[in-house]
Amino acid sequence: MNAEFFAAIEDLEKEKGIPKEYMLEKIHQALLAAFRKDNPEAASNVAVEIDEAKKKISMYVTKTVVEEVENPALEISLEMARKKSGRLNVGDTVREDVETKQFGRIAAQAAKQVIIQGIREAERGMIYEEFTSKEHEILTGVVSRIDPRKGSVYIKISSSAEITEAVLLAGERVKTEVLNEGDRIKVYVIEVRKSTRGPQVMISRTHPGLVKRLFELEVPEIFDGTVEVKSIAREAGSRTKIAVWSNDKEVDPIGACVGPRGSRVASIVEELRGEKIDIVKYSENPEEYIAAALSPAEVYSVTVLEEGKSCRVIVADNQLSLAIGKEGQNARLAARLTGYKIDIRPASEFLDASRAK
Repeated sequence: MNAEFFAAIEDLEKEKGIPKEYMLEKIHQALLAAFRKDNPEAASNVAVEIDEAKKKISMYVTKTVVEEVENPALEISLEMARKKSGRLNVGDTVREDVETKQFGRIAAQAAKQVIIQGIREAERGMIYEEFTSKEHEILTGVVSRIDPRKGSVYIKISSSAEITEAVLLAGERVKTEVLNEGDRIKVYVIEVRKSTRGPQVMISRTHPGLVKRLFELEVPEIFDGTVEVKSIAREAGSRTKIAVWSNDKEVDPIGACVGPRGSRVASIVEELRGEKIDIVKYSENPEEYIAAALSPAEVYSVTVLEEGKSCRVIVADNQLSLAIGKEGQNARLAARLTGYKIDIRPASEFLDASRAK
């Protein structure tokens, strides 16, 4: 039985990566718990020895040699003790072996539960460690089931040898995106939390970080640091604005992101199910940056105002609706991208004002 025991532990280490030392400690605890369940009086006198070299597990109770036994759980008579060794005297201690087959059914069940719980804890620990290292990264998952009542989507995601089920909450889903069981999708890992049920991997399809990581995957110049993503503003499922900057004068940051014949940005748009992406050039000059952020509209002028981070932008009358965008989206995203409050005015308004003067 002992040899089989050690073989099973080694198999656990090979198959599931659970350290042998961890499981031996859990078995140590399980045997003590089982014995104490049936022998509460001898709880403090019991010990377990695990010899890996000899593949042997021993358990014994230490008893005191006495003339007359009052507590059999802790004492042994001199007569019985001298059958073990003629040199023993009253006051000496004796180790009595315990056979695990003597454990009662309840005690044995308790030991089994300790071992099972130990395996679960180890597996959860490994899953937590693996997915914690993937925070703020992209993982590919498969939709396993959908909760139509809450709108949550359960997705099986894997990293190295670890697999877990993550929940894409309704608030992290793209409203216009239709998902079906079996779909393969990329998700952004926001964080990993510990819970009583094991690690909870919080994922998103709406987070701006998803767009940033997709660009890093598709654009080598971003991955190697030649081109930097300075800021992202996103309304998931509809439109994203991304500001980029090149650390190499020979490299055009927008051209690098767009790719040959638009292939790089096209791959990202496809992954985001048709979400529009505006790539703008970042500038340390606020006026230039704000003008670029309002693309595709053409801007006449940008005036940074003294009060707070705000500015006034002048555009041609026929560019006003384009600058503001449908339901104000273009102006809203530009403001979030740059960090400036943007007041957009048509050129005619200022021409009329100057004539009136």
